[in-house]
Amino acid sequence: MTSRPQLLLRTLLALLVSFAVLVRPVAAQSVLRDAETEAWLQDISRPIVIASGLDPRNVQIVLLLDKSINAFVAGGQIVYIHSGLLTAADNTDMVQGVIAHEIGHITGGHIVRMAEGAKAATGVMLLSLLIGAAAIAAGAGDAGAGVLMAGQRAALGKFLAFTRVQESSADAAGASFLDKAGISGKGMIAFFKKLQNQSLRYGYNPENSYDQTHPLDRERVTTLTDTLQKSKAWDAKTDPALDARFARIKAKLQGYVLEPPQVMRQYPETDQSVPAHYARAYAWHRSAYPDQALKEADALLATAPHDPYFLELKGQILLESGKPAEALPELREATELTHFNPLITSLFGHALIATEDPKNFPEAEKVLRSAIAKDNQNPFAWYQLGIIYDRKGDQARAALATAERYNLEGNAQLAYMNAKMAMAGIPRGSPDWVRAQDILMVSEPDLKKKKKDRGDGTQ
Repeated sequence: MTSRPQLLLRTLLALLVSFAVLVRPVAAQSVLRDAETEAWLQDISRPIVIASGLDPRNVQIVLLLDKSINAFVAGGQIVYIHSGLLTAADNTDMVQGVIAHEIGHITGGHIVRMAEGAKAATGVMLLSLLIGAAAIAAGAGDAGAGVLMAGQRAALGKFLAFTRVQESSADAAGASFLDKAGISGKGMIAFFKKLQNQSLRYGYNPENSYDQTHPLDRERVTTLTDTLQKSKAWDAKTDPALDARFARIKAKLQGYVLEPPQVMRQYPETDQSVPAHYARAYAWHRSAYPDQALKEADALLATAPHDPYFLELKGQILLESGKPAEALPELREATELTHFNPLITSLFGHALIATEDPKNFPEAEKVLRSAIAKDNQNPFAWYQLGIIYDRKGDQARAALATAERYNLEGNAQLAYMNAKMAMAGIPRGSPDWVRAQDILMVSEPDLKKKKKDRGDGTQ
């Protein structure tokens, strides 16, 4: 049977591990890629990025599949937004307020400095752990446990105080960026109030602000309201076209992430608006009712016959319901209208291959190479290009494309194997050979680590 001192030590060690997890970067989540959404996010963030002094070409806004209301930065110049935040937001201003706050974290270098707060807090915890363990070993179990618990709370409080300063700094920076960009801060205030109301609704309204990773919502709202009301942009109006685009994006996102019955309740057949058609089209398509999905897509095209995203939707429905040849006209037009957007172009290339008509393969290779030239971080495009090379009998470059795909997906073993196959069949020293070597070198350390872990008995 485990003794009480041993149990206390085990419990406090678990707390220490939990704290270590708390200060790590957020784990990777599923990324949602959609051409229309990415274009809108780029358009609404561009003036804020410019106002911050950063280069819009270097800043990315990435959408993650996660129903929680959140946004964060985790290094570099990338803002991650949860899908739940978009579905919870009411308008463009709210999303811009969140983006401005997160860019405040980037310009403040907060991710780099996070290690400072973690180091100080961990030092407090380790000291209390040593003192508490000594007391327990000496037979003073209750006293030792008290020291350990007090140290754990003090360390956590020190770390959270550090993050609160960063949050307040990001708020202030975000407010200044909105002002410089001529964007009203009303959306930022409204969004924080919405979060505050949700906290009250669910009975979470702690009085001690030191127990939170962010300043209390009411504190942030008061401070931000005082600052933003003085902005010359306080009464600025959002471009109605941006809000109309947001309504479309929010509806299609809900059609994709919500259960189909919930979508139908939220967007009943009596609602003949563009967002409603969008949401129902995705819900019907996900439910494997292609005829109903096509009906909704045709209703959208009746309002705007040459809208590239409506064309993309119809082409996708046709392609994924087994009619790739019928999807080609819509996807070709959507590709041209968006100046070869890499996501839409990749879908078009996929449709060309899916026809199984060799006459379409040269065009498929051309458009897929174009897509990768603009966005080489798309595993799906690499996968399709690998199919084309395989059909041509170019096994070496098929292996290279497959290595690219698995490298992006984080599968080091398959990336390594395919890169090695590619190097064996591609002329040594050529650009493709060098690229295969790069993937091999990147994958090798991960494989060695996994091999070592297996040797240590861990999975």
